[in-house]
Amino acid sequence: MADALAATQPAPLTAGRDAPIGGQAVLEGVMMRGATSWAVAVRKPADAEPAPDGRPAPAPDPAELGAIEVQCFSLSPLARRHRIYRLPLIRGVAALVESLAIGLRALGISASAQLPDEEQQELSGWTWTVTVLVSLVFAIGLFFVVPVGLTSLIRHQLGSSWLFWLVEGVVRTSIFLGYLFLLSRIRDLRRVFEYHGAEHKAISCYEAQDSLTPERATLYSRLHPRCGTSFLLVVMIMAIFVFAPIGLPAWWILVLTRILGVPVIAGLSFEVIKWAGRNRAKSWVRAIMFPGLQLQKLTTREPGLDQLAVAIAALQAVLDRQPAPGSDVELLGLEVVA
Repeated sequence: MADALAATQPAPLTAGRDAPIGGQAVLEGVMMRGATSWAVAVRKPADAEPAPDGRPAPAPDPAELGAIEVQCFSLSPLARRHRIYRLPLIRGVAALVESLAIGLRALGISASAQLPDEEQQELSGWTWTVTVLVSLVFAIGLFFVVPVGLTSLIRHQLGSSWLFWLVEGVVRTSIFLGYLFLLSRIRDLRRVFEYHGAEHKAISCYEAQDSLTPERATLYSRLHPRCGTSFLLVVMIMAIFVFAPIGLPAWWILVLTRILGVPVIAGLSFEVIKWAGRNRAKSWVRAIMFPGLQLQKLTTREPGLDQLAVAIAALQAVLDRQPAPGSDVELLGLEVVA
């Protein structure tokens, strides 16, 4: 019966154009980034009514709605300030570092918004710098150093360099897929994944030049070709081909090349995701990006209208500061993730 009902429902809408808008789900909210600004919209906790007997009231149910708080910040991307950061490969690395810094700061803002006003505080710039560095070290260690280390344990049994990099690539991709699967099973992250879906739907609604309302946005797919999940899958696959020509040198050289090769892989993957976003209307491009889109089913969930309202509030705050469409500056702040 459920299958028959699903078959009668229309397929989700998708946008046919790419726009310089990206974003990220945060705690009870969404961050949106444009060419010249970024904004965080967060659903504040509903005010708890005191119990009749004077005892503290229980925490409000997550479904209860509080006000939407929006904070907007100016943005001057490296690509707009220095010509070198507009070059292929380099622009991808610069955009990713900026995205990580903004994303972590947005998470801090959303976490602070869930606290009482007297307890809210924003972390210092030095704290965010350390957090970004620790995040990068963790990602490089887990997805690049660990795979080559594990494969090196059986390098003599493999007997050839091409088999070594193939096994390493399989190990790396398996760790990545397992990591996403474990995240998807954490119940406390479900609402974050719903806001992730809301972010995608709001961006697709804007890219389709549709009315930015929760009712219209809900008609669009929660999967987006520029999603960071798809980007990371491209990174895993791209690494196989980038490391293939290195061969099978000493173990410490293998580890060093995996660390130094991360910017090259990230830059190449950035170009692939940008290209896919611009050419999403072509059927063969959609076929290539299909695995990444399906992987997003682990990191997104169908949002409610209240969550779409939060995503649209963040998006609208960015659009209010966005340059006129078609201007040169509009193209320089293009976010890689959506």
